[in-house]
Amino acid sequence: MGRIYTKRGDGGMTDLADGSRVRKDSVRIEAYGTVDELNSNLGLLMASLTDETAKKCIVGCQNVLFDIGAVLATADESMAASMQTVRQEDVEALEQSMDEWNATLPGWRGFVLPGGTEAASRAQVCRAVCRRAERRVLELAAEAPVPGEVLCYLNRLSDLLFVLAQRENFLCGCDEILWQKRR
Repeated sequence: MGRIYTKRGDGGMTDLADGSRVRKDSVRIEAYGTVDELNSNLGLLMASLTDETAKKCIVGCQNVLFDIGAVLATADESMAASMQTVRQEDVEALEQSMDEWNATLPGWRGFVLPGGTEAASRAQVCRAVCRRAERRVLELAAEAPVPGEVLCYLNRLSDLLFVLAQRENFLCGCDEILWQKRR
């Protein structure tokens, strides 16, 4: 294996997938960097999941997020357009999992505070990072083309992570902590 370091980024610039160079603090880098952070957090979540159905779902999400990151890391519009991105069936798969999991949960009782089991807590961290990724991608979309399906997928994924957190607490018999309005 060759060297992992190139020293090309030492001055604060980095290469995009299309060969162009941008500052490491650019909106594009923030967008796909936050998607990468989400993907890493999903890997951590996987380490605490015991349900194989949930693990399979999360691995599928990680693969889609990798595709999203690749598209976001490409400033060349024609090159990005030829790359794999989110498909409608990817969004539908999230919705199907949410519908199946939600059908087994008790109804809404109030706003839920993040916590409970380790897996549920990690799912809530992933949900929050996913929301930030969505905001960063939306910021990028204000200055460069971003496939609309990407925002749709991130929005739906954050919902799925919320439901997964509830499901993990429910399956483990862990009561969720409801938000109490302070007087």
